[in-house]
Amino acid sequence: MTNTPASSAVSFAALGVRKAIVAALAKNDINAPLPIQAATLTDSIAGRDVLGRGRTGSGKTLAFSIPLVERLADGAGATAPSHPVGLILAPTRELATQIAVALEPMARAVGLKVTTVFGGVPQNRQAKALKAGVDIVVACPGRLEDLMKQRLVSLDAVRVTVLDEADHMADLGFLPGVTRILAATPATGQRLLFSATLDNGVDKLVKRFMRNPLSHSVDEAHSPVPDMTHHVFEVSGGGDAKRDLVYALASGEGRRILFMRTKHHARRLAKQLTAAGIPATDLHGNLSQAARDRNLAQFAAGTARVLVATDVAARGVHVDDVQLVVHVDPPAEHKAYLHRSGRTARAGSSGDVVTVVLPEQRKDVAVLLRKAGLNVSPERVTAQSPAVTALVGPIAPLVTPVTTTGTAASDDRDVAGNRGRRRGPGGGQSARPAKARPATGGRGG
Repeated sequence: MTNTPASSAVSFAALGVRKAIVAALAKNDINAPLPIQAATLTDSIAGRDVLGRGRTGSGKTLAFSIPLVERLADGAGATAPSHPVGLILAPTRELATQIAVALEPMARAVGLKVTTVFGGVPQNRQAKALKAGVDIVVACPGRLEDLMKQRLVSLDAVRVTVLDEADHMADLGFLPGVTRILAATPATGQRLLFSATLDNGVDKLVKRFMRNPLSHSVDEAHSPVPDMTHHVFEVSGGGDAKRDLVYALASGEGRRILFMRTKHHARRLAKQLTAAGIPATDLHGNLSQAARDRNLAQFAAGTARVLVATDVAARGVHVDDVQLVVHVDPPAEHKAYLHRSGRTARAGSSGDVVTVVLPEQRKDVAVLLRKAGLNVSPERVTAQSPAVTALVGPIAPLVTPVTTTGTAASDDRDVAGNRGRRRGPGGGQSARPAKARPATGGRGG
């Protein structure tokens, strides 16, 4: 990712970050701190407990990763097997993986070892890494507790503990496990807690485990992002009109994420788009961890221009230069809307968000947007409307699929769930794929 500076007068070095870490950040085009980083780094590097609050995409991962590495760097090479000195808790596998990706270049620069611990994969590799000796563990609560019960890891040497997306931990029901894990770390250790809100019991964690925490808040917890433009496109005329609009929105050159309500619809739409010449992949809870990693890598590399996802991708998935987020199925509540939308316009970049609305959904979406602090007037559109074509921009060349999978060929329902002819991005008959060529895409995240 690329950081847009908080201020030209502020530098990582001026905030107390050592040269080796600054150099590692610079290699990834991260040259100056974002506001949440500039606000928290001095305190967290000094060893204070810090409570950081900021909207999605504000740069919280580096806000805790940089001081974690800085604080542990002087003890590199002295960590005992199965006794890590740094711990980061995250609610999802995807978030844990992405935190590790951001963390590892800095850790490597100062001689620290990092491993990830989460479910959905065999525990053997994780257990071996812990036994061999790692300094920092990035973990999801469930698998970490399993390893603790088996005495494959002990937290009694942890000097710095980070809790990321604490509010999402609460939403998923993880707080009892998080409480047990925090209780297993030394009471004298430093705690950094990052959360958009303090509801659903997060405040109890703060009171029990943090000592006089310094609170830093950048923007409102659920405030809209200034560089994010919101659109509501209303379609009528049945499933065909919605399907044609979705295909049009998916057909541009840049990366885009399409959010669906169910795993089945996400998988099906990804296959249908690919069959129509728009390279797409899916991300949802029915996929194995290996499949999730593969599909995200395809999206990051540009092999797939479109990611069709359920809310499993609404948090913790960062890929550079996502130009457009489309709520094909509007979410149930405003926090989900903001987190989904936050996959674009991240770290100072700009982006667009579209909510596709059927006439009967108009009132519910209006309430949802009002709770999100947004005032967006619906536009009645078709796939060919000027507002749509202007937003989509240049159409990417269609790509002939390498293989045809069963669902795309045999189950040709549209995104509204009705059977019908598969339509191309322009809304006419079946798209005729052009000659096969590589899909375009920018730098991976």
